[in-house]
Amino acid sequence: MSGAPARANPAAAAAQPPLTARTLIGFFAMAFGMFMAILDIQIVAASLAEIQAGLSASQDEIAWVQTAYLIAEVVMIPLSGYLSRLLSTRILFVISASSFTVMSLLCAASTSIEEMMIFRALQGFLGGAMIPTVIAGSYMMFGQGRAAGIGVVVGLVATLAPTIGPTLGGYLTHALSWHWLFLINVPIGIAITVIVWSLVDIDKPNWKLLQGFDFAGLALMAVFLGSIEYVLEEGARKNWFEDQTIETLTVVAVAAGVGFFLRVLSAKNPIVNLKVFRDRNFTLGTSYGFILGIGLYGLVYLMPAFLGRVRGYNSMQIGEILFITGLCQFIAAPIAGMLARRYDTRFVLLTGLFLMAISSYMLAFVTSEWSFQELLWPQILRGAGLMFCMVPANVIAMSGQEGDQLKDASGLYNLMRNLGGALGLAVLNTQLTDRLAFHYERLGESLSAGREVAEAALAGLAARFSDLMPGDAEMGALKTLSAFVRQQAATMAFADCFLVVALIYVAAIFTVPLLGKPRHLAREVDLELLEPA
Repeated sequence: MSGAPARANPAAAAAQPPLTARTLIGFFAMAFGMFMAILDIQIVAASLAEIQAGLSASQDEIAWVQTAYLIAEVVMIPLSGYLSRLLSTRILFVISASSFTVMSLLCAASTSIEEMMIFRALQGFLGGAMIPTVIAGSYMMFGQGRAAGIGVVVGLVATLAPTIGPTLGGYLTHALSWHWLFLINVPIGIAITVIVWSLVDIDKPNWKLLQGFDFAGLALMAVFLGSIEYVLEEGARKNWFEDQTIETLTVVAVAAGVGFFLRVLSAKNPIVNLKVFRDRNFTLGTSYGFILGIGLYGLVYLMPAFLGRVRGYNSMQIGEILFITGLCQFIAAPIAGMLARRYDTRFVLLTGLFLMAISSYMLAFVTSEWSFQELLWPQILRGAGLMFCMVPANVIAMSGQEGDQLKDASGLYNLMRNLGGALGLAVLNTQLTDRLAFHYERLGESLSAGREVAEAALAGLAARFSDLMPGDAEMGALKTLSAFVRQQAATMAFADCFLVVALIYVAAIFTVPLLGKPRHLAREVDLELLEPA
């Protein structure tokens, strides 16, 4: 694995598609659509309580505002490759962006939880095609030789949207109302739809694909992926296999998965082309996308949860602290792209995995007193590490794909990242619950009645409450001590989860030597995105 700079090949560079203002504007409009679709997963997360109150929904019902979107989206993402070949990139993206915009408006106008669930599912399904279509389309617009430059923009969009989503959602709900979580998409979606329809025209429809459409394969894929997503999203909240629905859908997912793989491997015109996994770099690249999903969505969940539960911060205070990660992503993105152009992409990936491991390991020593200053360096390293992982992982996976295969590969790559995020959230949420109970029990044992330390602590607290709560001083002391123990147990549980994330990235480091040289380096092409061919 060499770190030597890649030499430019003028002849190969000349073969790249010409760069024009039309191409760049069209691409950035598509990238903003992708940003909007990913953002909508997390922007609602911070305001579920307000939506629940506005729609008079129960706790179980409001969870479907997120779950319905994610299940529908995870089905569309791999299907987008087939639809892009059938309809063309422009038509599919315009249908996706415009229908996403309409569903956003209908979500804002919802008056019941039933309406919201239906419109959120349609929003996720119809808008989900924007995410993989951007990646595949960008390679067709700019060429393989500019892979690293493309990866900078795509990587920044894919990592920044989940990072700022909860903060932006909390701000909109606090300043305006929860309806604006969806209304903000409307003018932006209209502009994106018009720009892409006017400026993007990179391939043609292939209507012959309608002949022999694999409806059975589509049904099996929908049941397989939908069941997996539901189990991962709801499993931790419902105590996994103690819940009959989780147990049933796990069996359904296994059965549908077996049927799906048998179908796509034998069908003449499969709904998803799994042959792309024959490329070792694509397989490993999607694996890194999966791992990155664990870290990206897992840490996006853990950090705000720690600051809210342990530190007691509100959404604005949490956003101010997490702003550092987003800022560092902006700063690191062009650096990661430059290094990927000049040096072996695998070296950049190794650096990113190392930074993510170090950042998570530092957080494993968190205490209940940590605030902005103590969290600064872990966030700086995480922001840089995310970009140093995302850019090369995207290049490694996609740089060897061409033609129609590129579209299927993009859908599968994005699917793996989403599934990684879902699995990461499920594992970390379960780990957090289990370790919280474990540490609370152990700390409770150390403060049991009769122990000198416990008695002294209770006596001191009771004395403080004696003037404020006459007659209830002992009860107030017990509640205060119990809250303190729970806070410390929660802190220790979060530390355990951060350590798990660190170990995942350490394990990933040892797989980097398995990678072959990415095709864009093998061709020795100049990878400058904004340099005209």
